[in-house]
Amino acid sequence: MAGVENQRLSEHSSGSVNWLLWGPYLSERQWGTVREDYSASGDAWNDFPHEHARSRAYRWGEDGLGGWSDERQRLCMSVALWNGHDAILKERLFGVTNAQGNHGEDVKESYFFLDGTPTHSYQRMLYKYPQKAFPYEELIRANQSRSRLEEEFDLTQSGIFRENRYFDVFIEYAKAGSRSTCQQITVTNRGPEAAPLTLLTQIWCRNVWSWGEPERKPTLRLRGEGIQISNAELGDYRFQAEDAQEWLFTDNETNFTRLFRAGECTWPKDAFHDYIVHGNAEGVNPDRVGTKAAAVWRCMLEPGETKEFHTTLCPIDEVAPDIAAVVTKRQAEADQFFQRRTDDLSEERAGIYRQAAAGLTWSKQFYRFNVRRWIEGDPTGPKPPASRATGRNSRWQHVNAGEIILMPDTWEYPWFAAWDLAFHAVAYAPIDPAFAKEQLLHITNEWYLHPNGQLPAYEWAFDDANPPVHGWAAWRVFLIDRERRGDRGDIEFLERVFHKLILNFGWWINRKDADGQNIFEGGFLGMDNLGVFDRSQPLPPGLKLHQCDATAWMAMCSLNLMRIAAELALTNPAYEDIAAKFLDHFLRIASAMNNVSGQGLGLWDEEDQFFYDVVTKADGQPFPLRVRSIAGLLPLLAVETLEAEHIEKLPRFAQRLDWILKHEPGLASLVSRWQQAGHKERRLFSLLRVHRMKSLLHRMFDPAEFLSPYGIRALSRYHLENPYVLPYDGRNLTVGYDPGESKIGAFGGNSNWRGPIWMPVNYLLVEALLQFHQYYGDFITVECPCAGGNANLRDWAVELATRLVRLFERDEAGCRPIFANDDLLQRDPYFRDYLLYPEYFHGDTGRGLGATHQTGWTALIMPLLKLASGSQSDIPLR
Repeated sequence: MAGVENQRLSEHSSGSVNWLLWGPYLSERQWGTVREDYSASGDAWNDFPHEHARSRAYRWGEDGLGGWSDERQRLCMSVALWNGHDAILKERLFGVTNAQGNHGEDVKESYFFLDGTPTHSYQRMLYKYPQKAFPYEELIRANQSRSRLEEEFDLTQSGIFRENRYFDVFIEYAKAGSRSTCQQITVTNRGPEAAPLTLLTQIWCRNVWSWGEPERKPTLRLRGEGIQISNAELGDYRFQAEDAQEWLFTDNETNFTRLFRAGECTWPKDAFHDYIVHGNAEGVNPDRVGTKAAAVWRCMLEPGETKEFHTTLCPIDEVAPDIAAVVTKRQAEADQFFQRRTDDLSEERAGIYRQAAAGLTWSKQFYRFNVRRWIEGDPTGPKPPASRATGRNSRWQHVNAGEIILMPDTWEYPWFAAWDLAFHAVAYAPIDPAFAKEQLLHITNEWYLHPNGQLPAYEWAFDDANPPVHGWAAWRVFLIDRERRGDRGDIEFLERVFHKLILNFGWWINRKDADGQNIFEGGFLGMDNLGVFDRSQPLPPGLKLHQCDATAWMAMCSLNLMRIAAELALTNPAYEDIAAKFLDHFLRIASAMNNVSGQGLGLWDEEDQFFYDVVTKADGQPFPLRVRSIAGLLPLLAVETLEAEHIEKLPRFAQRLDWILKHEPGLASLVSRWQQAGHKERRLFSLLRVHRMKSLLHRMFDPAEFLSPYGIRALSRYHLENPYVLPYDGRNLTVGYDPGESKIGAFGGNSNWRGPIWMPVNYLLVEALLQFHQYYGDFITVECPCAGGNANLRDWAVELATRLVRLFERDEAGCRPIFANDDLLQRDPYFRDYLLYPEYFHGDTGRGLGATHQTGWTALIMPLLKLASGSQSDIPLR
């Protein structure tokens, strides 16, 4: 059994066995997405609401509870439940929309991702299903009635779980082979009384035939004791369910009569809902044939009673496996796989690591979106509104996506986000570097990357600019993979992604530095309400914003690409010139940061010893926006080290360094001295010389400013008592410290960068500290109260990692900061061991905020657990 999962990964990487053919690729929410929106208004939430989801066929994808599908989502499985009281068959997760929630869209269910291997040989999750009627209307009303000054109203606050009146529904998938899946559903009645439950395993085909391709329509038909699935693209399969009491069949097609009072559909998608909830069998096909089917079990569970339900899905020519044996074996292999990766962690920290990895594996979703077809319409579908030709994403008609992608959150963000994906790849690389590399190659491929070099941000607005972190991600994934391989690394991957990143860099230079001054705008950059102005909108006439964060991101990007080119130059000297070119970009950005638009004012403020955004007026005069935000710390991220022996192997690159020192000493003096050998003869490339670096670190490590017990805040706590106020056009534009969810609706409104802790930027700051320590060693120290004196920068990196890990660990009282005062999640024996990985965290208390299942970038806690525990395999930098 030793190394079985690793063997599967090797077989998949070599192409000998497609172990990723099946996986948890079904979305938690397809309704309310841009790609399913065919309205003239572009109001995706209302054009396809939750109320339509059970009755209306999706165009581009599918969703379901605890779902499973093949890699092209041709055949799907999921669980459905009914407690005898709900008005709706529970087929998918419910949540409030952006307009209904007092802090934006939010899933209102209780579920946890507990386990998952990278080949999906074993997956396990838990859904907690109430025994009383699910409080749909109460959740909507309560959240709509609350202001932004109040917390969200969640399912656990409704009292629905009182007296443990709910079912624990554990959903497990275990692969008997690359094409065979065993499903085990374990249900326990946690309540004090007997309770009825109807359980269905649904199996259906994604509707690809109603949009002009009728020849692609597959068939599901009852044959003997199971269902025979005939799919020309996927092949023939058999689905069997042990002791199923009933088989239901219909078609995955829209109930036009119910939704639109027009059109016909004899066997509609919602037939099982009508039959189970209302006893209406009109939509169930008595011939037991269709494109959607279900195995049904009805039972009464006594208090504390547990029942198991089993199904198998196999190619028709394979014998059905022994389900119990397969599940037991795959569980043991998963234990072995993660034991090897967490044997240097404590039991509690190993659990945090494993559940984070589980969330990542469950976050894989099939994402299909042909933008040109979406804009022009389908041959048999209604003609889209004329406004679509010039509306949302109309510049992105080359996008034709159809891949498995790591999503930010399986419900709140069931679509890729460009900068999120870079962090997802780095988090995923320790368990499956090959898949992490594929993610970066996907997002930079020609069916995503715009011809002008821009990366698509996310489907709500592909045009938005996200931080250029993909060079950093590519280099980090390469290093993680190289450490696993034990050789020179995957040079082919590095070279392929590098060529695309050069195109993206050119877009930034040409579009976001329109004046050619090496000071960048960028706009939104994923940090919603960080600034004084709404950065996703044009500034008021006569003003121009020079963004500290955009400029720092580009300096970091320049160094990332320089470092990649320097690596590639070891095997192909032609890359030496490109490495020198990116070094030149980096130096000119450093110069511009000290002299915005040639007016003598830099982004660095000597009085405050901090970096600020700068605005220039119509007359060209600049003035700083003195907001102490994390944007002012981002110049720390522009840091890279090179070994002296590496530089010696690149003679043309070394020549360029010497030329700059001799002929442009002004440029060279702006950054740390690469000509001086540091610790172990390394050379340092950084925006910051020692004085500025230490000034920023003193602020960053000050508890009265950025340092929280749980990480680095996005805005200095100084602004709690001293909000920044900019009088402008008869108004006072104010930025104050707000450590929780945003109290204003402006600039995005459903997240907050004015005080909370964000995992991705904290992770980058930890890496930066490690990079600086690689060069300075113990020469640079900063006061650290926890150390009882000064600490070097690696010690500070470990300290910061430890604070971030503390978010998930139990304290002396047995409570986890992420759950704050939620007694159910903190203390209930049936909840307390299950973790969530929130989008961001309260700047003072550590309470989890935003999307609750964002085990995309929040899974970066995995390498931080290693660093905080003194592991030898923490964060590779070179």
